[in-house]
Amino acid sequence: MGEIGEVMQLLNASRLMAALVIVVLAIIASRLITSTLDRFGEGNARRRLTAKYAASISRFVIFIGAVAFILINVLDLSGETWIALSATIGLTVGFALKDTAASLLSGLLILIDRPFTVGDRISFDKYYGEVREIGLRTVRIATLDDNLVSIPTNKFLTDPVASANAGELDMMVQMDFFIAIDADFDLARDLAHEAAVTSKYVFLEKKVNLLVSDEMTPHFYATRIRVQCYVVDCRFERRLASDVTERIKTAWRKHGIRTPFVLEHQVRRADYVPPAEGRSSSPA
Repeated sequence: MGEIGEVMQLLNASRLMAALVIVVLAIIASRLITSTLDRFGEGNARRRLTAKYAASISRFVIFIGAVAFILINVLDLSGETWIALSATIGLTVGFALKDTAASLLSGLLILIDRPFTVGDRISFDKYYGEVREIGLRTVRIATLDDNLVSIPTNKFLTDPVASANAGELDMMVQMDFFIAIDADFDLARDLAHEAAVTSKYVFLEKKVNLLVSDEMTPHFYATRIRVQCYVVDCRFERRLASDVTERIKTAWRKHGIRTPFVLEHQVRRADYVPPAEGRSSSPA
């Protein structure tokens, strides 16, 4: 009980005020370093992910350093008092803050093990998007429809997570296109390849792949042309997909590459339009 009494005596107004000042300074320093590194990363695209990772590490270091400084210098704990306080905090954390403590430890393990890092495009549960922040308690993901999702960090230690770019700036983007089963797939493939390699968003240091296969769906039997290429910056994923799609559709229309035929049992009478004179009545 003597040690606990000593702890209570240490928690006077002046010491609490000093501890509060240190916490505020730690928050300011964390935000200043984070904003500085973010500006550096935005100005140097190749080092953007490295800068974001450094910002995440700095937040943990500042937080741990502030807590250690308060306990050692502000409260000036003796050895016995330190043991008593540690036991008290341990019991409190164990019963009241076990989920928070697990999240803090999980956040630290994520930064060390690096299954993903800030700036990565990840898939977790039903969410897909860019990791904006690996915090002390949560990981924040910005989805492609501009929602900010906060997920407790301890979830990532037990549930599977997929990283699309794994810390790299470039990332593979896969797009599927379909043409009629009897269309000129050689020409269609060449046009698709040209559309991909001429996009300003494609990363040409990695190969552009095209895969051709026949596909049967509930609506049509067609040839699928799958385009696999790397975007120069994962932030431009949607822009690359849109640009390549527009180029392919324009080229195929110009060269008469037909889209798949709809299977007859899928055509409703209400959708039937009589063919114009001199034109084929086959559905496109």
